[in-house]
Amino acid sequence: MIDEVVSKNGVVIRLTDERWAHITEEHCELAGLRSEVLETVLLPERILGGGGRELIAVQKIRRDKSLVVVYREQGDDGFIITAFLTSKFRSLAKRSQIWP
Repeated sequence: MIDEVVSKNGVVIRLTDERWAHITEEHCELAGLRSEVLETVLLPERILGGGGRELIAVQKIRRDKSLVVVYREQGDDGFIITAFLTSKFRSLAKRSQIWP
């Protein structure tokens, strides 16, 4: 199965079962949060610049935790690379904010 959402730039971003399996193997705490990962790309609180051409969508899910989704846009197509939970807000603050 492939889920798709549209990013703030109007680009369709894909999440495949293969990629989801990889994400949840590395970050088992995300196992029941597939829809939240997609929603973070669709409705982020902010978007940061990643290394290279990656974008980082961030959405706070608890007072002390944010869901971070790293994705790439290529023309009118894109895909999710990884996702994870973090409480390290300072490391996120070091990145350049792209949106809003």
